[in-house]
Amino acid sequence: MKTPTLLSAASLLVFLLACQTSFAQSVRILVTDEENMPLIGANIQLTDLQDSTSLFSVTDVAGMADLHCADGQYRLQISYVGYTPLDDTIGIDDNHRQMRFTLTEGSVALNSVTVTAKRPLITQDGDKMIVDPEPLVSISSNTLEVLEAVPGLFVDPDGGIFLNNATPAQIYINGREQRMSQQDMAGILRGLPPGTIQRIEIIRTPSTKYDAASSGGIINIVLKKGMKLGRYGSVNAGMNQGIEGDRFAGFNLNNGGNKGSWYINANYHRHGREETASLFRRLSADYNLDQDTRANDWSHQGNIGYGASVYFSEKLELAYDGRVNANLGRNDSKSTNLIFGETLDTLSRIENYVEDYSPSLNLQQDLGLTWKLDTLDGAWENKFSYSYRDGKTEQDFRADILFPELDPVVGEGLNRQGRHFFQFQSDLTYNFPHQTKLETGVKAAYQHYDSRADYYLRENGVLVPDDRRTNAFVYRENINAAYIQASRPLVAELLLKTGVRLEHTWMQGRQTVPTDTSFLLNRVDLFPYVYLSRPIMKIASFRLDAYLIYRRTIDRPGYSDLNPYVRYIDEFSYEAGNPGLQPQFTHNIEANISFEDRPLFAIGRNYTDGIRSNVLYPDSEHPEIVVRTYDNVGKSRETYFRAVGAIPPGGVYFFVAGAQYNLNEYEGVYQGEPLSFRRGTWRFFTFHSLNLTKTTRFNLSGFLQLNGLMNFYELETLGQLNLSLSQYFLAKKLQVSLFARDVLRTRTVRFHFDQGDISMDGDRYSDSQRVGCRIRYDFGLRKRKDRPDMMQFEVGE
Repeated sequence: MKTPTLLSAASLLVFLLACQTSFAQSVRILVTDEENMPLIGANIQLTDLQDSTSLFSVTDVAGMADLHCADGQYRLQISYVGYTPLDDTIGIDDNHRQMRFTLTEGSVALNSVTVTAKRPLITQDGDKMIVDPEPLVSISSNTLEVLEAVPGLFVDPDGGIFLNNATPAQIYINGREQRMSQQDMAGILRGLPPGTIQRIEIIRTPSTKYDAASSGGIINIVLKKGMKLGRYGSVNAGMNQGIEGDRFAGFNLNNGGNKGSWYINANYHRHGREETASLFRRLSADYNLDQDTRANDWSHQGNIGYGASVYFSEKLELAYDGRVNANLGRNDSKSTNLIFGETLDTLSRIENYVEDYSPSLNLQQDLGLTWKLDTLDGAWENKFSYSYRDGKTEQDFRADILFPELDPVVGEGLNRQGRHFFQFQSDLTYNFPHQTKLETGVKAAYQHYDSRADYYLRENGVLVPDDRRTNAFVYRENINAAYIQASRPLVAELLLKTGVRLEHTWMQGRQTVPTDTSFLLNRVDLFPYVYLSRPIMKIASFRLDAYLIYRRTIDRPGYSDLNPYVRYIDEFSYEAGNPGLQPQFTHNIEANISFEDRPLFAIGRNYTDGIRSNVLYPDSEHPEIVVRTYDNVGKSRETYFRAVGAIPPGGVYFFVAGAQYNLNEYEGVYQGEPLSFRRGTWRFFTFHSLNLTKTTRFNLSGFLQLNGLMNFYELETLGQLNLSLSQYFLAKKLQVSLFARDVLRTRTVRFHFDQGDISMDGDRYSDSQRVGCRIRYDFGLRKRKDRPDMMQFEVGE
């Protein structure tokens, strides 16, 4: 299974990295106010005095901007709303590539020409992509829907978020690992309002600074906090309607000053969704099962975020952030099951009814102390986090056996779950001369999870314990890590960043009911990382940068994957964890090219040993019953390439469009039999924005997937088209948006499964076609100094 194309492309990129003629080096500019506070969104123009070519950039949340230019004399222009613009001539050489400039606040009347430019939707920043969520908020009711709209991401019907096909991405919030099950994390994202997102960071091959448990990459959701921009806030409300519907409302208030800042936001979300599914399964050579299911899911979610920062000095900052999420959920489902033979005569008809009531409470507390070592990104950061989750599921189930007519099967149960997660990390970034940077740190995380399930069957009006489903499980996990990595420019503009991460994994689970069983995993692993980059070409004033990245990662099973607790679905299927699961290990290598800090092309490969996958096995005692669980099935090789094109923002219209191809190849054992499986998937994605007037904007986004793959489910063609129309009023303080999601109702998942003794076909639709509206009003009790929807560069006459 050799792929010469991949090796040739990687070899070509290495050749370009090593041999191309030098064109430019990076210069870093820091922009602050008179009180040394960073100015976020300051506009920078750097003009070469020799050939008059210009470079443009915008400062990030740290007040910094990176530009790539050769040695020489330049005209530097910096502007920021409410501040006197700076216009000066500077010289750039090897000794002057880190500069700091201070703007003074003033009310200078400018008879000016205004050049207006929106922030790019996607930018490349070293080994990560940064997504500006602002254009996506108008078509979204929650954070999970924002992620669905991000070009290149795929969210499956269960809330799993994928950058590639094989393994879901890890979700971080504010740079902190969450260590939740996929279902719990999806619930948190559905309750998190989209307007609280500052940016989304997509890291496909994370450096050693990040946890090694990132085989599927990392998606870091950075939330807005109290910034040093005065006092301001917003209120928002909206709704959407499909078969069921959502209603939501909330507010956000921020206050920032010279000595500190604080923020608070609160949101309420009423969620409703109907899901329908059809399944045809071959039970044996003579019998088949035809199943139709309809499930309604409702929830009331409340989310409160709050925090404060204290600036003891220009270099020392103490920050506290907290979030509370409460959820009252209910799910009712009905499934009709028909068993028939070759003559199509009905042999059995069973109707299943399941009612789940699932309240939960999530608490997140973060404390951080940062000591800035220089005016760039040198710092010593210390963070302590604690999260708590308490939840339960009360379930009533009933199976009416209509033909042949028998007594119904009736039962009920209660499952309680509790989780405590502690995390401490300390990271040091130190800048040496000659653009050499050292990063090192340590991290310790401890998790305690317990689950108790008590289930009963009702026989002759009396509750009898159901030994098959009653379960008690305790899980403890301790992961300790240390890392070191360094970066330094080499010859021919080549930048090298390399490092290694050491992680100690200790995982212990014990089931005390129905039988006393336990498992223990105790191991130490090394995870190397190598990153190379350099500019390879310059066309006019635009540059191409090339990157080559390698990392080894681990994917550990979570507590829900290990818990052998049986979750009843219907008379023919149930879910259960597998306490025998082992971690999987992945080697990833990726080569990519960016154009003016915008991703352009990438090609890569993932080699995975001990691949962990969702599998379907027949029950050992009743083969007609399917068990949904996880297992290590062997090894896999995933080859992919990705291409993205765009019209840069700044005009009336801009777009992003791209395509990704994934080839997944599996070799191993499935249900005791040899496994050899291969499938290629195409995914096309796009985002378009058109300014109809200065205050009216139309957005279109969508994706199309061909020959999809989800674990071993082979998917037919599916896609989604979203539209939105936004109108601004009151000097752009009031925004009214109308939106439609899945306009053509093409997000129906049609699948085929044929592995081991299980063969079936079906489809699943999750109420994704919706129309809705959203209203947001921004207010300021003092003059605002940021423009979240737009950046402006003003040049005085």
